[in-house]
Formats: sequence, C-alpha cells, structure tokens
Amino acid sequence: MIKKIINHPEAVVQEMMEGIILADANRLKRIDETKVITKKEVPIENKVALISGGGSGHEPAHVGYIGKGMLDAAVLGEVFTSPTVDEVYQAIKAVDSGSGVCLIVKNYTGDVMNFDMAAELAAEEGIQVEHVIVKDDVAVEDSTFTSGRRGIAGTIFVHKLAGAKAEQGASLKEVKSIAQKTVSHVRSMGVALSSCAIPAIGETNFTLADDEMEVGIGIHGEPGIFRTALTEAKGIAKQLVEPILADMPLEKGAEIALMVNGMGATPEMELYILYKEVHQLLNKRGIMVYQSFVGEYMTSLEMGGASITILKLDEELKSLLIAESDAPHFMMR
Repeated sequence: MIKKIINHPEAVVQEMMEGIILADANRLKRIDETKVITKKEVPIENKVALISGGGSGHEPAHVGYIGKGMLDAAVLGEVFTSPTVDEVYQAIKAVDSGSGVCLIVKNYTGDVMNFDMAAELAAEEGIQVEHVIVKDDVAVEDSTFTSGRRGIAGTIFVHKLAGAKAEQGASLKEVKSIAQKTVSHVRSMGVALSSCAIPAIGETNFTLADDEMEVGIGIHGEPGIFRTALTEAKGIAKQLVEPILADMPLEKGAEIALMVNGMGATPEMELYILYKEVHQLLNKRGIMVYQSFVGEYMTSLEMGGASITILKLDEELKSLLIAESDAPHFMMR
C-alpha cells in the first residue's frame, strides 16, 4: 500500500481542484460542474484562446501553465484518464471571444479523440477551432496509449511559444503554425527509477529492483522500452540525449532550450546533477544552451526519475520563448 495525503481515492481530482481555486482565486476560476479551470478574465477580446489538458496526475501540468502568454484554460480528466468531450466543449465555449481557439493535445488516443469531437461540436456553433498534436517522445512510435509517438514534457514549450504568439494578437492560423513548428522542433525522452501508484489502485504500475532503471518511460506510469542496470548520472544523460540527437540532429553552433524535468519524486539536487551532465555532453558537441529549465514541469504522480527535452531554436522561436508570461510554473532564468 502506497501512503498518500488524501481523503477519498475517488475524490482526489475534485478536491485538488477545490484546493487550486482556493489557493489562486485571484487569477483562476472554475466552470461550475466541470473539471475546467480558466483564467478569471476569459473570454479575452481580440485574442486567440489556448486550451490544453489531459488526465490528472501530471501537475503542475496543465493548470500551472494558465496565465498571460500561455494557456487560457486547462481541462482535467481523472487520474491518467482523458477529459470528457463535454468538458472540452465547455472549455472552448468559455474562452472563445470570436478570434478562435487553439487546442494543444498530447498524443494519447483518448485525448486526441475527445478533443477532436469537442472541436467538431464547437464548429457546429460557428466557433473557429484548430488543434495541434504534440508527439515529442522519441522512445516509442506506438504504445498501448497512442498511435505514434507520445506527447510528454515538450508539450510545455508548445504552450509557451503558441501562447506568446497569441498574446501578440496573432490570428488563429498564425498561432497554430507556431504550435506546429514547435512540435517539429522538440524532442524528449525519460527514465524511471521507481514507478507510481494511482490513488484508486494503491499499488505501483511496475516494480524495479534497487539496482534497476526503466528507460523510455511515458507519463502514465507505463513501463519504458527497456530495463537496465542503474548507472551514474553521466550514463543516464548519455542514454537520454543520444536517441534525441539521433532523431533530431543538431549542427555545431545550434542553439537550444534544455529542460530537465522531474517525474514527481526526484530531488532538485539530482535534477541539477543530471542537468550538468546533459549540458556538458551537448557542449562537447558544440550545441549551445540558450535557455535552461530544471524542475517539475510534467510529472507522473510520485514516480522517481526524469526526462530530457531539447527544443531547437531559431530567432523566431527564441523571441517567443523569452516573451513575458505570468504562468506560475513557467519561470525564465
């Protein structure tokens, strides 16, 4: 049995949302009788609205990225479960000001299907809706949860760059174009040192021996692509970076944003050690880190481990990356 600070396993998402609104009532509001949280001021006139979401258990994603220059709303599902069609539809209606809505969707079968159906319902009411599918995980092409690559921590960069473009007053077509460009420029891969336990189940999804690690994990507690002996941070950095660079070759002198993301139970001490190794590995190849991000950005409950995300930058993406944002969980260095 895994110990958790909860009241009732079946009520964790509901009670978490109540806590979020109480803690941040000056910025956020909840659509009654839904699992939708929005900016307090939506809809915002003459601005394309951005919505993302997915199953709960990945906090601070996605509510933590609601704010100026990022998301206008997040739609929550139950733990590791896609949001419903109706709740995505309610979110679209709540944020649309007439300028259109862009949906940022991680590539998991249920998410893609439900967001797409909600977009069709909104279109029938005359709301302009576009969607972008994030598939940054280089570990797998197909899985139990997906057709094609999974969407993981690289999704946060899509939120940021598309959100910055929308904040500039860009059209829906322009916002979608930046989101798609970001998807094409971002790659990720993760490793687990321990699994996680869904509150309603109370047991871990898989078990690792003390001297093992799981490479290529997703964000729903699913096992990775292979299990191997636990190695030092230098070896972990190499196992994560090399597949990313093999998939997205970067020339010497290329500039990137580098994210080292904790999976929920990894101390910052260890994340910074991993960051050092990744940074040095990239530096030896002549790849320049323009902006760095270290911390928990997209977790998997209390999983031990980390993921690496590399975003290839050009001048346009650099300017959007550093544009102002007040989303509480996206801090610039």
